[in-house]
This record gives sequence, structure tokens and C-alpha cells, in this order.
Amino acid sequence: MTRIDDTFARLKAEGRKAFVAYVMAGDPEFDTSREIVLGLPAAGVDIIELGLPFTDPMADGPTIQLAGQRALSKGQTLDKTLQIARDLRDTGDQTPIVLMGYYNPIFSRGVETFLRQAKEAGIDGLIVVDLPPEEDAELCLPAQAAGLNFIRLATPTTDDRRLPKVLQNTSGFVYYVSITGITGAAAAQAGDVGPEVARIKAATDLPVIVGFGIRTPETARAIAQVADGAVVGSAIVSEIAQGRSPSEVLAFVRSLAEGAHAA
Repeated sequence: MTRIDDTFARLKAEGRKAFVAYVMAGDPEFDTSREIVLGLPAAGVDIIELGLPFTDPMADGPTIQLAGQRALSKGQTLDKTLQIARDLRDTGDQTPIVLMGYYNPIFSRGVETFLRQAKEAGIDGLIVVDLPPEEDAELCLPAQAAGLNFIRLATPTTDDRRLPKVLQNTSGFVYYVSITGITGAAAAQAGDVGPEVARIKAATDLPVIVGFGIRTPETARAIAQVADGAVVGSAIVSEIAQGRSPSEVLAFVRSLAEGAHAA
């Protein structure tokens, strides 16, 4: 059992849905990013997705692309990203942290070294969007052997033939991408998402969390009503891009969390 598994078990016992927040590590710079991450649990976040900045983020829209560029321009690195996770753990907080990004920085570090460092820093799971199930031996299986969840994305184009392959070796939860396209491209619609979530849940016992296109507390609530929880990323990153203070960003996050938890 990982912290992610424990969190979903607790939420289920409480009859609540999960709220997952994504922020880019190092955006707009290290100290502000660190302050925001450390404040997320108190803002009602059940699981933190910590973005690892990368120069070629092919699955991300302009908002998160620019966040990665800002972070990299300020010297954000893999080591500094792990340091943010380590700092949260040093406070004693046990909120699960999922590191989300691309394989290149991990491959460059070396899988064995990276997994050891991630585990030591308090990372609980990985979302690596450019490693399909056919490449599970690269990172997915070693990560699970190291005690980290490997979380896979399903999309509107994941048909019934492809779905079993996507679910193979997935753990922690399934991340359902509510729209076809990049992050921040469109608004999620609960009426469209509900049947897809039901289809995925019929094929797995894992929780199904929905992300992409959720920008308001109302949408977070509507999506959480038809899934096991909601993920918000671009809307939070947009607040940071507009120069909001950490307290203002966290107040916005709290409103989203309250929406999801009201489902």
C-alpha cells in the first residue's frame, strides 16, 4: 500500500471524492513554487501532481509549456524538483506526491538512480506521458518494484481494444483525460465524461480521476460527481502566471478543492 492507495481508501471510507492539484516545480521560481506546494495540503489538496519541467512538453498546452519555460529559465532542475518534495516531507505532511513529466530527464539521470532518489525524496507515483505500455520495462515495472505507483492516462480515443493494454501494470489510479488534445484546450463536460469513466471502471478496480478542462469549482464538482475525483492544472498555473501571490493562488486552489469535495 502506497500513500496514494491509503488516500483513496480513506476518501472512500469518508464518502468523499479526491481533489488533485498540478503545479509546475520551479514556476515562477524555486522559492515561490516551494511555498505554494507546501501550502497545498492545507488548501484541501488530496494528491499533489508536481510537474517536472522539460524543454519539449508535447502533451501540454501553452499555459503549462510557458510554466516549464519559466521554471527552466530560473534554473529549475530534477534535483531542485525532488528537493521541493523532500521539503514537504520534512514538515511531516503525508499528502501523496505524483511526479508528472517526460522520460528524457529520467533516462538522463539513469532509471535506477532516479527511482532511488525519488523514493528517498518522498515521491509516491509517476506519470510519464511519453512512455506507452509497450515500454513498461523501461520505467513502469522498475518503478513499481521500487514501491512507486505508475499512473497511466486514458483518453477519449482509448477504445475497448486498447484499454486493457493501458490498464496493464497501472497502479494508484487511472487518469482520464476528458478532452482530445493538449492541456488547457477545452472545457470538460460531465455529460461526456460520465459514460467514459463508467466504461473504464468496468474494466478496473482502480479509482478513475478526471483531468484537463477543469477551471472552476462548479466544474470540479460536476466532474467529481461522475468520477472518483478531479484534477486541476492549467487553471492553477494560470493564476501563478498572472503574478498572484502564494496566498492568492492557494485561496483559488481551496475553492476548487471545496468544489470537488462537495460532489
